[in-house]
Amino acid sequence: MSPAAVQPRRETAYARDLGRAFGGALLFSLPLLMTMEMWWFGFSLHPARLALFLAAAVPLLIGLAYYAGFSHRHHGLAHAVLDAFVALAVGYLAAALLLTVMAIVEPDGPLRQSVGQVALQAVPGAMGALLARRQLSAGRGDGDEDEARYPGELFLMVAGALFLALNVAPTEEMILIAYRMTPWHAVALIAVSLAVMHAIVYRAGFAGEHEQGHPVNAFFHFTLAGYGLVLLVSLCVLWVFGRTDGHGLTEIVDAAVVLAFPGALGAAAARLLV
Repeated sequence: MSPAAVQPRRETAYARDLGRAFGGALLFSLPLLMTMEMWWFGFSLHPARLALFLAAAVPLLIGLAYYAGFSHRHHGLAHAVLDAFVALAVGYLAAALLLTVMAIVEPDGPLRQSVGQVALQAVPGAMGALLARRQLSAGRGDGDEDEARYPGELFLMVAGALFLALNVAPTEEMILIAYRMTPWHAVALIAVSLAVMHAIVYRAGFAGEHEQGHPVNAFFHFTLAGYGLVLLVSLCVLWVFGRTDGHGLTEIVDAAVVLAFPGALGAAAARLLV
């Protein structure tokens, strides 16, 4: 086939990938786009925290693009960087469009408010855009996640944890649950999180060839290590949303344990998402 005939096909395929990315951004960010707390956090968060959140999201999106990416033709770090920034642009555009249509972003409102609301929603939208190929097409199994080594496996867990944690972290219900829990409730929730996480991790393939048939080794190498990272992700997300301000250590730990439950599910199911 001549180069002149190949080029239009490539452009058509990339346009299809972009359309799928927009669909993934809308699908995965819609719960947050329609959450009132996220509207308020968009302009009430301290600018430094919002900027740090966006800066930390860039390497995470690059890593996610490396293992997934919305274009199956892209491989390697350079293409991952390109996919990550395109996905971020998709997330910004999708968030701006939906928030404007739903009258959340007001054309005559303060610029800082509008920018903050869109920027905060852009990250989950970008993650959805990168996951779109895996979830909205028959393109499963052709990504680089199957080649991930141990650090890569742990990274996928972090991405999965953040993906689900962002959906509940802004809500007041999460803080209410933490407030109502006793220390025994917290211990029980940790045990349930670890048990469910290990069951999914071991069955979903995180354990790899070396750990298959060795559930105890898989528990310490993947489940326990992954849960520690989930707790760290939970604490970071709580700090970004100001949920740690004015609270004692016990309250912060309880909130982290509560948020780590959906985070653990997201981390365990990351291979199914990515």
